[in-house]
Amino acid sequence: MTAPAASPAHDPYAALRVPHYRAYLIGNSLALLGRQAVLAAATWQVYEWTRSATALGLVGAVNVLPLLALSLPAGAIADRHDRRRLITLGTAVIAVVTAALAGLAFWSRAVPDLAPLRWANDGLRSIALLFERPTDAAALRFDEPALPLVFLLLLALACARILIWPARASITPLLVPPTAMANAITWNTSAFEIATVAGPALGGILIATGGTSSVYALSAGLELVFLAALGRVRYFQAPAPAPARRSWRDMLAGAEFIWRRKVILGASSLDLFAVLLGGATALLPVFADRILHVGPVGFGWLRAAPSLGAIAMALWIAHRPPLARPGRALLWSVAAFGAATIAFGFSTSFWLSLVALMLTGAFDNISVVVRQSLVQLLTPDELRGRVTAVNQIFIGSSNEIGALRAGLSSAALGPVAAVVWGGIGTLAVTALIARTVPALRSLPPLHTLQPEK
Repeated sequence: MTAPAASPAHDPYAALRVPHYRAYLIGNSLALLGRQAVLAAATWQVYEWTRSATALGLVGAVNVLPLLALSLPAGAIADRHDRRRLITLGTAVIAVVTAALAGLAFWSRAVPDLAPLRWANDGLRSIALLFERPTDAAALRFDEPALPLVFLLLLALACARILIWPARASITPLLVPPTAMANAITWNTSAFEIATVAGPALGGILIATGGTSSVYALSAGLELVFLAALGRVRYFQAPAPAPARRSWRDMLAGAEFIWRRKVILGASSLDLFAVLLGGATALLPVFADRILHVGPVGFGWLRAAPSLGAIAMALWIAHRPPLARPGRALLWSVAAFGAATIAFGFSTSFWLSLVALMLTGAFDNISVVVRQSLVQLLTPDELRGRVTAVNQIFIGSSNEIGALRAGLSSAALGPVAAVVWGGIGTLAVTALIARTVPALRSLPPLHTLQPEK
């Protein structure tokens, strides 16, 4: 009897051996580094100007509105047009808007106190007073004329990011051979997590030494580096033909595909509700200021801590064979994410808080790798942009609505209760998904999955 052929040795660097993918990964990682620093700087700047947890929630709202309005059209655009060109155009817009943020932050004192800006600040204060505790109301400050302009530029930045996100997320299969796809997804995740570690940490240092304007200026420069890298990128394989028809049914094809694939639906739903309920990132300025009593550098490390854990987990996943039971790993990791969130909520120690946040990042990374692998490996290329757009709504809405939920809950209940109850909700959602989507528990290894029609 003939012995079965030995499986090929696992190569943890298979995707990195493709030059065009490597150029894209480096450029994209640097741009992500800057964008993560910008998000950290914006939350710190808004909180420093207003002293309002509700204002932090409104930063999340500014990011989620374009997500809900533009994701589906962006997915259809990504499937009809050259993804590399779309990314290039969007990156150029992001560079310009980020440079405008740098100028506004540097010359914020020169912004005149015009009536429209006062009206906008009065409106923001009225929203904050709906949720802030009466004892906190006197401390609120919505008197910075530049504040409404910061929100406006953050909205423009969010629109540009959302419009190119499906193209960015679905270009990887065109840059590497199919055998390296799962490995490329793992390295994408690792690069993202590295950026989310270095970005906030660097942002905190720059805020302390050069102010928020230096963070925005650095980010604008890194976007230009990404543009240069995009000029060197070529496709490993030609994109699938664009869909001929243009209709609402065509735009919603990604949602229809996910609805039919209960495994993808279950994994995406799990991520959505877990991060919506359990995410504590939006409240880190409050914890850094009121509970842990650390400055902007400490805030930067708190902001980076989840990604430190995620990097360690991502590198471990990249250097080991594919998960034998990825569905079960997904469920257990999200449950552990919820437990670590509860530990962070109760902590009054800076170092214990760092450890808890690192654990949330490590467990969340498992969820990210499994979910993104399911989306990319099970989806035909001609649908990847639209499926990615729907998945983006799941991911982005959980992050941004979660930031809004955390800000409003903190204003009403206090930051500790907002985080702890969110972690408990994550545990409950995990149990519900495990029971209602049994296919997740029996999911085969990721490298055995094939696109479905």
